[in-house]
Amino acid sequence: MTIYMNPMIEYESLLNSNMQFYEEYISAFRTVLESGWYILGDSVRKFEDNFSSFCHTKYSVGVASGLDALILSLKVFNFPKGSEIIVPSNTYIATILAILHCNLKPILVEPNINTYNIDPTLIYEKITKKTKAIIVVHLYGKSCEMDSIMDISTKYNLVVIEDCAQAHGAKYKGQLVGSFGLGAFSFYPTKNLGAIGDAGAITTNNIEVLNKLKALRNYGSVKKYQNDYIGYNSRLDEIQAALLSVKLKYMNDITDHKRNLASIYMNELKEDFIKPIISEDYFDVYHIFNIRHPKRDVLKDYLLQHNIKTEIHYPIPPNKQTCMNGVIKDSYPISEEIHNTTLSLPISYGHTENEIHRVIETLNKF
Repeated sequence: MTIYMNPMIEYESLLNSNMQFYEEYISAFRTVLESGWYILGDSVRKFEDNFSSFCHTKYSVGVASGLDALILSLKVFNFPKGSEIIVPSNTYIATILAILHCNLKPILVEPNINTYNIDPTLIYEKITKKTKAIIVVHLYGKSCEMDSIMDISTKYNLVVIEDCAQAHGAKYKGQLVGSFGLGAFSFYPTKNLGAIGDAGAITTNNIEVLNKLKALRNYGSVKKYQNDYIGYNSRLDEIQAALLSVKLKYMNDITDHKRNLASIYMNELKEDFIKPIISEDYFDVYHIFNIRHPKRDVLKDYLLQHNIKTEIHYPIPPNKQTCMNGVIKDSYPISEEIHNTTLSLPISYGHTENEIHRVIETLNKF
């Protein structure tokens, strides 16, 4: 038996996860189909209400993708061209692409080698008169150290945007991610709260931001055929919203399942592997269970030989990507160390405890 870990190149565990909602998905699809209303209708409104309640925020706005959620989160503030946006050096490339698409300048800050999230102590040295915002990325399902970051935001009057693409339901000191600043979420199919296609959302407690976001996602229009902003076509689809509402009801079950699988890894995996750190300040949701090992590539091949498929999040750091030539000039050794040694193990709603025990048994023989 091959054990899949839900990467983009595979589908078995993702299929197993979604088949658990099959009957409710079919019913939700039929409701949308028979309504005759397919864009920005009741399904989107219902999901937005439910998702904001889930995130403990006043509002949420459904958009077409996680990347669009980041772009619109920046666009809503209308920062001057060339303004500097602080962002972690080891994030997925989408976070940096959003900054560039808004004609802003990404300023990379190294992560903490233990949490893999942006190191607040290193942010200060990167702040200039042009700095307008900090984008924090709650990587792998662990919240950033938000106390320190919010203190920096207050001291320097900086906007905080949270990239929550991997962290639905994660908490820092009891507070949910997406409720500290403006929360940008992805519902890409492999996420803990995954759609059956691309989808995203933005959470906010500010009514003025909410209204502008709703306009920006819909051609800049508040009233039909009246365009107040240079907007986009980035609307959450009615079908995806309906399916997400189904899965949202089970988010606590999904999170509990993944946290249970993670605890098995933590308790039984040998100390030869660098495992995620655990702290009472953090409630982790383990979108990804990553380990690090100096012989990562050999380990990955070894597991594949034993029919265990893994993924690397991510093999190439942003500063080494071809599209960043001339954009990012400095080196980032901590980020590169993480990218060179990290490996993501199987952990999905479709995996069983027995499968995880088998992965561990194989790993411990390496």
